Amino acid sequence: IEPANNVSSHKHFILDGFNELGALRPFLFIPFFSMFVLSLSANSLLLYVVISERSLHSSMYILIAGMAFVDLSLPLFFVPNMLLSFLFDWRGISLTGCLVQMHFIHFFGTFQSTLLVWMALDRYFAICTPLYYHEHMSLPRFLKFIIPLVVRNFLMITLIVSLAGKLSFCASNVINHCFCEHMALVEPACGSYSINSLVGLLTVFLIPVADDLFTAVSYVLIFSSVLRSGRSGIKALHTCMTHIVVIFVSLILALIAFLSYRIKNELTVSSRIFFSTMYLLFPSCFNPIIYGIRTTEIRFLQEFSRVRITQ
Repeated sequence: IEPANNVSSHKHFILDGFNELGALRPFLFIPFFSMFVLSLSANSLLLYVVISERSLHSSMYILIAGMAFVDLSLPLFFVPNMLLSFLFDWRGISLTGCLVQMHFIHFFGTFQSTLLVWMALDRYFAICTPLYYHEHMSLPRFLKFIIPLVVRNFLMITLIVSLAGKLSFCASNVINHCFCEHMALVEPACGSYSINSLVGLLTVFLIPVADDLFTAVSYVLIFSSVLRSGRSGIKALHTCMTHIVVIFVSLILALIAFLSYRIKNELTVSSRIFFSTMYLLFPSCFNPIIYGIRTTEIRFLQEFSRVRITQ
């Protein structure tokens, strides 16, 4: 899309998120700073425990460490800027900085669902096919599940960022968000951005929705196998329920955030910003609690699979 004649495209933007709150906006520093500290401390602790304990150097715990790394890194790309904006009203960002931030946020964000797919596969192999678990989870074989999803995530996110970078912003340089989320950036662009909206929506359904559906199917198969094994499987069933709750809540937040830009609704701009912030920050705060506190129950799953092998 080319800019209109004699009208230059903006290269500097103002992040105007939560501006509706007026004088109350600085008070947002408190809850977001608290969640930021919780995310950093909990994920750092979980990473330290998994790395330092040799007994935890198995595939499941390596995946949990991967989740902790993603949840530790993701808030670093946007929360510090938000906090500085709340305290000191620093809202400016260049187009290049915005595109770079967008790429990192969305690329790392995709792995919050993709890692759950890999964890679900690990549990499926451990519980449903315990005799072949080590064969399936050998690195060469498991890379066949890892590499295609990493390539998918990278290509889809690179595509939507590249398309956003080709837009012209001649009408306004105000972004109604606290960070460079895809649709928040393309919304003030000149002319039509229907291609960007379509590719963004396609990315949502090809990554988080597809990942969560695959994870749900895996858990259904796991539940069926566990329940057929008798009462001893009920605890394993309980272990997975909290994970499913986090997946469900995160997916609902993400869908509300994405669809609110595309469907006319009564959500205020601040509400839309809140949902699109929480779908990134909520998992980063609660995943380490779920996977950390319930470490003993994850060990139970491993013991349960060993019992099945001996039966």
